Amino acid sequence: MMNSVFLTLQALLLCGFLNAQQQLLPGSCNFELGTCGYTSDPGYGSWRMNEEGHLITVDSDFLHDQEQAVLVSPVLDQHEWSCVRLVYQITGQASLQLHIRPDSDNFDYRLWTANKASDSWLIASVDLPNTTIPYQILLDGRPERGSSNGVAIFEIHIVPGYCIECNFEEHHLCGYSNSWNPNVNWYVGGSLTTETESNLPENTTNSNLRGHYMYVDSVYAKHFQEVAKLTSPMTTVPMAGCLSFYYHRDQERGNIFSLFTRDQLGHYEEIWRPEVYATTGWTMMGVDIKAPHPLEVVFEVAFNSARGGYVAIDDISFSPEFCYTDTEPPLDPSIANCDFDNGLCLYYQETAESKAWSRVSVKPNAYRIGDHTTGTGGYLLADSRYTSRPGYVGRLHGPLLPGNHKYCLRFYYLLYGFRKVDNALALYIYDENNVALEKVWSLTHSSKAVWTKVEITYMKPMLSKIVFVSICKNFWECGLVAIDDITVSLGDCRITAGRRLTKTYNSLPGQCNFETGICGYIQDKEEDKADWLRVRGYTPTSYTGPRGDHTTGVGYFMYIEASLMRPGHKARLLTSELRGSSSPQCLIFYYNMYGSGTGILSVLLRHSSREHDTLLWRRRGEQSVSWMRAMVDYHCDVRHQIIFEAIRGPSLRSDMAIDDISFRRGPCEDPGDTTSYSGFSEYFNEIEN
Repeated sequence: MMNSVFLTLQALLLCGFLNAQQQLLPGSCNFELGTCGYTSDPGYGSWRMNEEGHLITVDSDFLHDQEQAVLVSPVLDQHEWSCVRLVYQITGQASLQLHIRPDSDNFDYRLWTANKASDSWLIASVDLPNTTIPYQILLDGRPERGSSNGVAIFEIHIVPGYCIECNFEEHHLCGYSNSWNPNVNWYVGGSLTTETESNLPENTTNSNLRGHYMYVDSVYAKHFQEVAKLTSPMTTVPMAGCLSFYYHRDQERGNIFSLFTRDQLGHYEEIWRPEVYATTGWTMMGVDIKAPHPLEVVFEVAFNSARGGYVAIDDISFSPEFCYTDTEPPLDPSIANCDFDNGLCLYYQETAESKAWSRVSVKPNAYRIGDHTTGTGGYLLADSRYTSRPGYVGRLHGPLLPGNHKYCLRFYYLLYGFRKVDNALALYIYDENNVALEKVWSLTHSSKAVWTKVEITYMKPMLSKIVFVSICKNFWECGLVAIDDITVSLGDCRITAGRRLTKTYNSLPGQCNFETGICGYIQDKEEDKADWLRVRGYTPTSYTGPRGDHTTGVGYFMYIEASLMRPGHKARLLTSELRGSSSPQCLIFYYNMYGSGTGILSVLLRHSSREHDTLLWRRRGEQSVSWMRAMVDYHCDVRHQIIFEAIRGPSLRSDMAIDDISFRRGPCEDPGDTTSYSGFSEYFNEIEN
């Protein structure tokens, strides 16, 4: 497997690429004299040092029965932003993941992953946010079974600052890449030789010929608008602050120099273009960036001819402080969020005479669905029975939000009883003068009495607000329409906003909405008589189980099918092994226990130092037709597992379901599930016995 690795390594060594000139922080390693305190996690396979040094590998031929090998760094205590630059190679079928393991936390958090094989070394750049909590870095190599599958790591550099910063003195150019063009490209300038023909400037970092910078020259341009692009690595966090750099430009109106940002969907936004055609020397420039999502910065130069001059850049840096004092701080659109548990937030209706929308709450019951947030909280309901006239037009206005921003609006709706859904619910964008700008969404089909998620991305150039409109022209054709859990965030809904130590919901260990699988949860084959099943939609038996999942209304959830079990039979679903934490933990999940024969749902804690599992939470009998939220405090500082145990009740109407499991640092803010409902279940003692 490693022949190509050795050849590439020799080329790197001959070129002198090991002489990094940037300050290296603890946790850096080039594996020349050892592993620098990195060790293989004994619970998995082992990483192996190359006999000649310079790299560490995990190979399928040496993993035996193990599926992965985890390399763990020493404990790092770096409070400021830093950047991990990882030089690696994947051969054959394999993957490499980088995790961070905060001290006193149950979980390891995945920051980056790669699974594409290459014939050469690749560079990955991963931002490490500022934190006061010590942590470790984990490198998880997973070669597939079979020969010639493996992962090699050549060096790990941890440097101060952000990953988009670069002075171009290191061999890997901080992960910046040139988009190859047959005629014009970005090149490394400076070093011991000079570019006499193009009269390129000295490097600005060291002010001598040994420094480096990046430049693009028009001398080989052959066509109109030949474009050269230099692209930074994709950040792993949102970026808001000042991007500064030096540039040198020499041309006779023969090139166009621009700076763009590019998001994860590939959308470009031009954020700067110089006002002067040429500079007499290196010129420093600062550009403010406000991005609610990860991004790349792209330096682009377009030449009109071979006489278009050149452009050079150097010393790219970033600061969380804006370059200019008049730059507005990042907008917080959460003023438009509302779960209606404690009122209408900043939402309002037009006039007192036409208040079709009413805030209601429903106690747990077997007939009417409660709110989406907890199952027992508040939501907004448009219903002709609450108006003074048969039929209504109900407009619910949200707060005004600034223009020229892309917004992601998410909300849930519930509809039942309508004979016609044409005007049951629609969403408009209004301006500050209450003029409708656009109808961005409308209901087209019945949601079958389940909370259904809607996502809308919109952007307007002026102040605007969202307005929910429900129209009922005829009393006899109208039913109930409800909305809940409105959230507004910056950016496109298709981009998962970068958040601290996480990228996607299911990438957080222990957390699962079951949309793409069961996230590493394990079926207990020893102590139960049945399995939890992953399904979507209705469960087969009538008058029991949920009508849809909690996440979107049309997605997946886990449940037990009572018709496949006998009364008293158990089904157990276990998390993978959790590391344990010195801090309290909060487990949050949603459960559905609807059906007159519903049995018992329990949450248990299992660890090796105790003979029996510890009961953390339990519900008996029918609870509600709704999804109910459970919040469970617990503390365990050793390796352990959480168990979801369902015991079938006395009849077939005993389906039980769980969804949207998550963990966070405790204690839980609000128990959230203190309201109990006895329902119609009987014979609880018989079930337990």
